[in-house]
Amino acid sequence: MTKATKAPDHIPDTASAHVAGEPAEMTHREVMVALSGILLGMFVSILATSVVSSSLPKIISDLQGTQSAFTWVVTATLLTTTISTPIWGKLSDIVNRKTLIQIALVITVISAAAAGFAQSSGTLILFRAFQGIGAGGLTALATVLIADIISPRERGKYMGLMGGIMAVGMVGGPLLGGALTDTVGWRWNFFVGVPFAIAAIIVLQRTLHLPAMPRVSARLDYWGALLIAVGISGLLLWITFAGNNFDWLSWQSFSMVIGSLVILAVAVWVESRVEAPIIPLTLFRNRTFVLAVIGSAAVGVALFGASVFLSQYMQVSRGKSATVSGLLTIPMIAGNLIASMGAGALITRTGRYKKFMVAGAISLVAGLGLMGTIDYHTNMVVIGLYMFIVGIGMGMLMQNLILAAQNTLAPSEMGTGTSAIAFFRTLGGAIGVSALGAILGSRVTSEITHGLRDMGIDGGAISSGAIPDINTLTGPLKDLVEMAYGVGVAEIFLIASPIAFVTLIAVLFLKEIPLGNKSGVQERLEELARTEALAAEQLAYIEPATALLGDDDADEADADDADALGKETTRSAR
Repeated sequence: MTKATKAPDHIPDTASAHVAGEPAEMTHREVMVALSGILLGMFVSILATSVVSSSLPKIISDLQGTQSAFTWVVTATLLTTTISTPIWGKLSDIVNRKTLIQIALVITVISAAAAGFAQSSGTLILFRAFQGIGAGGLTALATVLIADIISPRERGKYMGLMGGIMAVGMVGGPLLGGALTDTVGWRWNFFVGVPFAIAAIIVLQRTLHLPAMPRVSARLDYWGALLIAVGISGLLLWITFAGNNFDWLSWQSFSMVIGSLVILAVAVWVESRVEAPIIPLTLFRNRTFVLAVIGSAAVGVALFGASVFLSQYMQVSRGKSATVSGLLTIPMIAGNLIASMGAGALITRTGRYKKFMVAGAISLVAGLGLMGTIDYHTNMVVIGLYMFIVGIGMGMLMQNLILAAQNTLAPSEMGTGTSAIAFFRTLGGAIGVSALGAILGSRVTSEITHGLRDMGIDGGAISSGAIPDINTLTGPLKDLVEMAYGVGVAEIFLIASPIAFVTLIAVLFLKEIPLGNKSGVQERLEELARTEALAAEQLAYIEPATALLGDDDADEADADDADALGKETTRSAR
């Protein structure tokens, strides 16, 4: 008969949870208080990124930058966010997550403040790249921490709340940035996030209290991280420069693409060999995870790649100020807010999520397609309706793709799995911004060049790739520039729509799995309890056996049994 074993005293009784689906260590009030710090950190990340979106045309114009510089101010942040996200995720499975998110906040605020002192587009791009490192940590860790304290079944409404906070940051950022640019100057776009970041650090320190977990002994995969960074950077550089600095079909293109793909192939080989890979290849055996990755990457390409150029359409093609261009994006953010919080609440109530994701994907494809029909004279009410439809798709898709994947991940995979999805989504966004930015620049230059030739006018800097200040132009020249940017922006939305269709296909193939009722902390503690209980049970057999043996035999038996126990415990933990 197996000897009964009492669970260790420090393992909580999860049956006595205060609120269904929330860990026994935290009451509902404690969950909400801790969540406030996490969401504030997420808000800082969104604000730091979005605050400049309505001001970028003015910023790049003042710094005498080109369309390529405009694209790279955004791409640099997305690139470093992409590269750093899986590294932050791996670190979150090894070291204290609370400390990590605070470090990410510090990096974000220092680099943002430094960007405010930039004297050229090059230095601005550099500081924005550092800002992306902090944003990668906040992107990865916020969602992981929510998974730690809230079960998948309850997580729907909280994910909706996160989506709402993201929407507020996305609409509040451009409005705040535009107002600052039009009043005290665009440099305050970068300084304004400092007090929010300091507040987030303090709130997290005071409110986020996670139970102590056993340390995981694992080495960070430095080679894998380096190879992934170099390979992805090479592809993005190719997308940015091809068509401008050299032809798409040229030896430069060939060497950059082949070189980057070889480096990424080596990275995959390294990831399959190391003990603790940045992105474990075993995750790709999980069908839900794979489909979530495909859907998130397509959303990144279509959504981030297209929406980032809305400010150029509003300011250059429609002649609006930075503040007004921010206000004009409210319909898209409103759709996001309504859909995110509404769908999240319904998912928690019903436990069903696939139908909302399908509806969101259809809405996104339709909205982007409709945005592809606009020009520089389209009624702003009509454009607002189209943006609202896009926002509905955003709200129903983005957080729920992560929720569906998290519901199938083991506790030990939560950090790396969640960050991997964010990695591919941000990678899609970086590729989208670079590729669609190159297409926009090429189309605008072509339209202006042909228009100037027809009018017999020397446009000078207007056709050189620099972003013009529309307020300095008059007559037919102004009309030509407005038309060119209207046509160019509409074209990239048309390209984004079929890319978003990939997300719809991925969601349709997604198998809906009932949402779990245990938080990440509960699952990790229960896994620890099972491991310790197994160890105690094995020791219960070892002790009577060793008592019947002599000292020498007992020592040998102890060694053999200890070795067997270690192997069995390791298998159980896995």
